[in-house]
Amino acid sequence: MKIISIRKKTIFKASAILLFTMIICIFTNSFGMQHYYKVDFSTGLVTATTLNVRSGPGTNYGIVATVKKNEYIRVFAGVGEWYIVQVEGDYVGAVNKKYVKAIYPNSNNSNNGSSNNSNSNSNTNTTMTADEKEVFDLINKQRTQNGLSALKLDTETLRVARIKAQDMVDNNYFSHNSPTYGTPFQMLNSFKISYKTAGENIAGNSSNSAAVTAWMNSSGHKANILNSSFNYTGIGVVKGSKYGKIYVQLFLGK
Repeated sequence: MKIISIRKKTIFKASAILLFTMIICIFTNSFGMQHYYKVDFSTGLVTATTLNVRSGPGTNYGIVATVKKNEYIRVFAGVGEWYIVQVEGDYVGAVNKKYVKAIYPNSNNSNNGSSNNSNSNSNTNTTMTADEKEVFDLINKQRTQNGLSALKLDTETLRVARIKAQDMVDNNYFSHNSPTYGTPFQMLNSFKISYKTAGENIAGNSSNSAAVTAWMNSSGHKANILNSSFNYTGIGVVKGSKYGKIYVQLFLGK
């Protein structure tokens, strides 16, 4: 079970714009003028059993973090045989590119045939399923019991949450960062969802009530649910994965 939240969209946007420039400046100042080049993807899949993230583009640099096979990492640029990346925990460093597979948006969709068509139909339906409605009601019960107003359903955010949950099932991952859509905030932006603040809870469970109970027993997830700045939500529940069901709840403050 994971949680993610951000307070101000403007801060996030500014950070996103500056991050790449800052990282390249840091690496240039630390390691001299090297030939950095743009890459045409932003998400990489680790193919090595264990991959060292080093403080610079070479085995002579120290290890700052390690990532495991099938983990996703953010790729900013290339330098020689290395990629400049960001991994979970906000570590920034360099990895050998031969152990990273480039992931392109919708790259896994072309081989899914008719199953994707049925998923697409369900994703365009803006009426909550029975599972989604039960989670929606349970979340609002927690809010009203704690003196907060109930969240309103945002149908476009419902669609995005459902697409994210389906993406997690289809691509067999459990993370806030999607290999198809990027971070939750990148995904919201790409689907033209407006917000001042936003957050995301995800879960894997076979029971709707158990998923909500687990969220409420986690301080971070509970903080999202009981955040008075949030007033809209969209919830996607998709059957599949080793958990039985994947849950994605997106919170918006407008």
